[in-house]
Amino acid sequence: MIKEFSNFLSSIMPESAAVLFAPMLLLGACVIAVAVTGYILMKKGKVRRTTFAFYLFISPWLLGFLITQLYPLVFSLYASLTKWDMVSSMKFIGLDNYIKAFSGDDKWFYQSLKVTSWYAILSVPLQLVLGFLVAVLLNRKIRGIRFFRTAFYIPTLVSGVALAVLWKNIFNYNFGLLNGILNALGLPSQQWLTSPNLVIPSLVFMSLWGFGMPMVIFLAGLQGVPKELYEAADIDGATTLQKMLKITLPQMSSIILYNLIQGIIGAFQVFTQAYTMTEGGPNGASMFYMLNLYEQAFEKFNMGYASALAWILFVIILLLSGLVFKSSGLWVYYEAGTKEGEGKAKKSRKERVRNA
Repeated sequence: MIKEFSNFLSSIMPESAAVLFAPMLLLGACVIAVAVTGYILMKKGKVRRTTFAFYLFISPWLLGFLITQLYPLVFSLYASLTKWDMVSSMKFIGLDNYIKAFSGDDKWFYQSLKVTSWYAILSVPLQLVLGFLVAVLLNRKIRGIRFFRTAFYIPTLVSGVALAVLWKNIFNYNFGLLNGILNALGLPSQQWLTSPNLVIPSLVFMSLWGFGMPMVIFLAGLQGVPKELYEAADIDGATTLQKMLKITLPQMSSIILYNLIQGIIGAFQVFTQAYTMTEGGPNGASMFYMLNLYEQAFEKFNMGYASALAWILFVIILLLSGLVFKSSGLWVYYEAGTKEGEGKAKKSRKERVRNA
């Protein structure tokens, strides 16, 4: 049915547009038909009014989810198995796009993975540490603390192209702020964005601008730590470092886990900085994975191969997130201790019951 409807649309619009919009229009028509059918059944008493009202009220979200999220996801999976330039018709080629990536036919695939991984390894821990330390400093009841909390968070609101242009001027070799500071100290200017050795550290330094987001989440978590724990530690004579290691970090471990997952996902999806500031240079030293995907899709029009790259990235992020979640049982603290400790406790209780 979709094929016939697509052929009809192809007669009134470009074939590539017909391939995209035919399933969406049919999906919308199906949702409307289901809504009308439900209304008729409700009138006949075969469906309760509350049940119909429930599905009616969630239908806008459900329709949006199906059309704007689920359908593009499934369509991109199919597109990854085809050769498609968004103009001509799709040609099914199986796993050739994935073979092309891993076989080295795409010279930027492994380079982009290396660059993105190196960026993530450097930027994610630095953002977490900086955000946590600033949150600890701002978790105090002193005069003007709200001003400082706002001041540290406001830079996070500047993002995207505007932020990239700002930092591109800061890193500028001739009139940039950083080189101006170095020259004032008697040090030579540096090629921050045009040196293969400095471009990634420069972008990592730039990423610290956004530490305000994890900082706010850390701050909310710190304010939820029971004060009684610190009072008991003070009575026992614990030092500030001991309270940090034995109380604050264990209580904050679940929030550290959340920010770590968010940081990994964000680091592997970096695009705007490289596209605006370096265009992947010099010599591919800042060729991020998303930049390579963008060039394949919208400059070389290899949409099928770009879809395959997107799914490879999805699997990489999924595996990394799974590894972090798997390891969380060893270091994330819950009410009953770590997950590993909780599992041992449950096993011990079962053995005692069995022996009794």
